[in-house]
Amino acid sequence: MPNKPMILIFPHNSKRQATMTPIDRQFFKQFDWVMLLLLLLVSLMALTNLYSSSHVSDVGVSSLFQKQLFFFAVGLGLIFLLQLFDYQSIAKAGWVLYVGVLLLLVYTRLFVESISGAQRWIDLGSFNLQPSEPAKLVLILVLSCCYASGAGVSGGYRLLDLLKPIVLTIVPFGLILVQPDLGTALIVAAVFVSMTLFIRLRWSTLATLSGVAVTCLFIGWKFLLKPYQRKRIETFLNPEADPANHGYQILQSKIAVGSGKLFGKGFMEGTQGHLHFLPERHTDFAFAVWSEEWGFAGALFFLSCYFFLLAWGVHVAMTARDRFGAILAFGCVALIFWQAAINLLMIMGFLPVVGVPLPLFSYGGSSLLTNMVAIGLLMNVRLHSLTTSR
Repeated sequence: MPNKPMILIFPHNSKRQATMTPIDRQFFKQFDWVMLLLLLLVSLMALTNLYSSSHVSDVGVSSLFQKQLFFFAVGLGLIFLLQLFDYQSIAKAGWVLYVGVLLLLVYTRLFVESISGAQRWIDLGSFNLQPSEPAKLVLILVLSCCYASGAGVSGGYRLLDLLKPIVLTIVPFGLILVQPDLGTALIVAAVFVSMTLFIRLRWSTLATLSGVAVTCLFIGWKFLLKPYQRKRIETFLNPEADPANHGYQILQSKIAVGSGKLFGKGFMEGTQGHLHFLPERHTDFAFAVWSEEWGFAGALFFLSCYFFLLAWGVHVAMTARDRFGAILAFGCVALIFWQAAINLLMIMGFLPVVGVPLPLFSYGGSSLLTNMVAIGLLMNVRLHSLTTSR
């Protein structure tokens, strides 16, 4: 009896070709204003939250806020620049970018000085580049190319058909893991799994990959995790056992979220953040500051905007003009979703602290630019799909 492929529905019409030119008069009419509006709403809340969490009374506007505002402006510029090119032509640069980020990751490992026990950032003067951030987006590009070229695989992908995508993923995964940066490495793995499940897989392939994943988790726990990483997981299971040390972050985060109650303490009135009880309040725990100051109502509004942004991204993937556009758009949505899910669950105490920022919300130039380029690619797929359909 033949294996039944997993169910996957997305549009595919390779005969359609883009007709838009960079100066097409239909550009602004077809532009994805919905995604831009959602992005601006989320970014406005992010900048408001950063202003509060980084504000110092005798200094005024902090340098962190100014830098993030600058990166946001650069990100907007990149988004509009991306709309001038068809995403098919952008994909051609994917392999060159892939080699480039691998070289940066190797350079980071060999030549960058360790900061707090990790080798993640390349000092560029006024800006620290974290190569693992763009590596996630570049991986989505090359995986989309691989999966789009395999449209004719009969009966779904076999394990042998996945050999190339697996190798393409393992290389950056390993280089990021040894930095060490477990959180980003997990995001790379989650994006690969999501994109692989989005295509057609044989059930035998899915069963084999599930078995391999369980085995890797066991081996990782027993032999690969560092002592402090194991401690984080143990603290997550019982933070009260060590409330003054490893359990401190989780407990303070939960206090901040819960103390906001229905409508919050007010802008710049949060005690957990401003009295420095909450660590990493402008990066990993930025949403805890927002929840304390704006309460359940503010948190619900933010999460609603975030949900509609992701839902619109899925809509873009399902209405893409071709297989490559659908996979690329879905990969960008998966990238933002998994980062957000891990960060929010971590803040509320449902996952151990792994150092994953909230996309488009937490402070960080590399993270912000990477995720805004992902949004730009989504808007590009939408723009050229609408143009082709006319």
